[in-house]
Amino acid sequence: LQTPRGHAALLRASLIVLLLLWPRPSAGKKKLYIGALFPMSGGWPGGQACMPSAQMALDLVNNRSDILPDYELELIHYDSMCDPGEATKLLYDLLYTEPIKIVLMPGCSGVSTLVAEAARMWNLIVLSYGSSSPALSNRQRFPTFFRTHPSATLHNPTRVKLFKKWKWTRIATIQQTTEVFTSTLDDLEQRVKEAGIEISVRQSFLTDPAVAVKNLKRQDARIIVGLFYETEARKVFCEVFKEKLYGKKHVWFLIGWYADNWFKIKDPAINCTVENMTEAVEGHVTTEIVMLNPETVRGVSNMTSQEFLAALMSRLGGKNPEETGGFQEAPLAYDAVWALALALNKTVAPLKAKGRRLEDFNYNNHDITSEIYRALNTSSFEGVSGQVVFDAQGSRMAMTLIEQLQGGSYKKIGYYDSSQGNLSWFGNDVWIGKMDFMAPIAQLPVSVFVSCLPLTVGCMMALAAVFPLGIDGHHIQKSQFPVVCQFRLWLLGLGFSLAYGSMFTKIWWVHTLFTKKDEKKEKKKQHLEPWKLYATVGVLLAIDFLSLMIWQIVDPLHITKEKFTKEAPKEDLDVLIQPLLEHCSSKKMNTWLGVVYGYKGLLLLLGIFLAYETKSVSTEKINDHRAVGMAIYNVAVLCLITAPVTMILSSQQDASFAFASLAIVFSAYITLVVLFVPKMRRLITRGEWQSEQQDTLKTGSSTNNNDEEKSRQLERENRELQKIIQELRPSLKRSLSCRDSIRMETPVFLEKPDS
Repeated sequence: LQTPRGHAALLRASLIVLLLLWPRPSAGKKKLYIGALFPMSGGWPGGQACMPSAQMALDLVNNRSDILPDYELELIHYDSMCDPGEATKLLYDLLYTEPIKIVLMPGCSGVSTLVAEAARMWNLIVLSYGSSSPALSNRQRFPTFFRTHPSATLHNPTRVKLFKKWKWTRIATIQQTTEVFTSTLDDLEQRVKEAGIEISVRQSFLTDPAVAVKNLKRQDARIIVGLFYETEARKVFCEVFKEKLYGKKHVWFLIGWYADNWFKIKDPAINCTVENMTEAVEGHVTTEIVMLNPETVRGVSNMTSQEFLAALMSRLGGKNPEETGGFQEAPLAYDAVWALALALNKTVAPLKAKGRRLEDFNYNNHDITSEIYRALNTSSFEGVSGQVVFDAQGSRMAMTLIEQLQGGSYKKIGYYDSSQGNLSWFGNDVWIGKMDFMAPIAQLPVSVFVSCLPLTVGCMMALAAVFPLGIDGHHIQKSQFPVVCQFRLWLLGLGFSLAYGSMFTKIWWVHTLFTKKDEKKEKKKQHLEPWKLYATVGVLLAIDFLSLMIWQIVDPLHITKEKFTKEAPKEDLDVLIQPLLEHCSSKKMNTWLGVVYGYKGLLLLLGIFLAYETKSVSTEKINDHRAVGMAIYNVAVLCLITAPVTMILSSQQDASFAFASLAIVFSAYITLVVLFVPKMRRLITRGEWQSEQQDTLKTGSSTNNNDEEKSRQLERENRELQKIIQELRPSLKRSLSCRDSIRMETPVFLEKPDS
């Protein structure tokens, strides 16, 4: 209101209020009574703003000459305190006290459930302005119920739309065990199933969410939908902070009707600071029903949404909206009165044709109730809360606002119209760590490339060696052939050292650190550093480099020609053809090959042994060693078969080249597929490079990290108890009789919690 447009809106609203308060003659008008229950106190004191809003709409309707010109609507209301028990008594008063009410207007899901279930017995239409329970959408149970407040299940199409937009196929849920959230989750489960999305984890809690959050962590939940009230939301995210179930690897979906600063409110029920809560909730996404028309349009009441707010503020007498219950839902109460007035107006002509009138309504008259039902069911008009339309279950159809918490405040990132399937996306969503879930491959951490570089370069060098293997003297000059021979040797030798050496190093370190005795394990685990892995690969590479350098200097490769039996051509040319085969060889070729094959063969056999020994080990530091073991088996088998076969087929150049090149190609590509495809799949589907499901240490006793922590705690308690016993030993001895001989021994405590 601090703008010229705001001043104009305030002036117009003031004039409207003045016109409403101006007395109008109502002579000759018949009164129709509406029985309303406004909760002015209790769990949801929505009547504080909804009642003035409904009365404001009622005054406007009564002053319109084109809507119910022969009738005047009057509101008879009570305070239900949002309590079904209190509402029962008030409903009795409404039904059994004159005058007859033509429609009932309750608020609160619990109260509306009671009223709507009983109303069918009195042929009464029920129109609620503040009930979101999905259970109220049951037409068999509540046949005459309508509501301008959308069902809580309206959030679910929006959630599914976002899951599909971001290509997520697995989600998790955590809910407070109340009827409204249980039915909402049942609806979500059905919708995601139809969309091909799996709910992998489903947790619930009554008052304490600690166990449920721990289960989400243990079952590796990433995309989590939370359904709970605001007070429980603080409890949940305090536990989320403790379990570190937030950050760039997790996305939370919450309900959008919490207060904007709900996570900053001091709550004695939690032991987390505001800073802890702010850190845990950052980046979560909310969905909220649009209750105020975002467009500047004049609806059926000839008011824009901003003019409505100004008029309502005037009615409230300057009360703080944040301290006024039901302020957000006030447009729904306003539009509920207009929906009722338009529906009643629509029934006048059909009833007149049947010789009936609205004032003839009584609790036994089913015909008038049917006409009102038909009129409400076909309602469609522009209200201050947006387009007012009811679905087949009598629930309001509305747009959904999508927001994200960015830097501690909520930002609008889109709207979704479930009736049209239209998603309006602003493109300003922000992810923690600047990680885009739609393109995780493009933003891999540099450390990933560094750690995979030796293996990748080694495979590339080995594949590059295929080309010089296929070159002979026909394609290059004779003087260049020794250079090609050297390229073959160096590319294959160094490529093998980089690729296989990287895998061998990982397996060796896993075997060294995690298959030793228990007393050495803790000491060894503390010395696992990445530079040691790189250093080991460097040592293997240096050994190959030195051996190849010595070979090249002492006995360099040169061309040798193998002669075959002379052949006569098919044509009688009186000549013989001498077949020749060029080889890359040296004077002591067999000796050098024996040294190289022997050294490489030992590495292959040792790699197979280490891979077999570590197949049952899982560790956080090197958690892809099982895939490395499979790659080692692949390389070892192909190499151990290819080396002798190519020596046997050395005189058959085509077969030898085909066998060697296929072995190199298959070993390189199978290694890359085995090691990187699972990582890329996990990266695309979960947004992570390494699996956290292997963060535990599983040795022969299958003791995990939690067990080790318990073991260390028991050992500390053991030492403390031993000290106490040592201190009490002299006093115990003095208290015993001198003739008694007591031998005291220090008790032995179990070292493992699962022993």
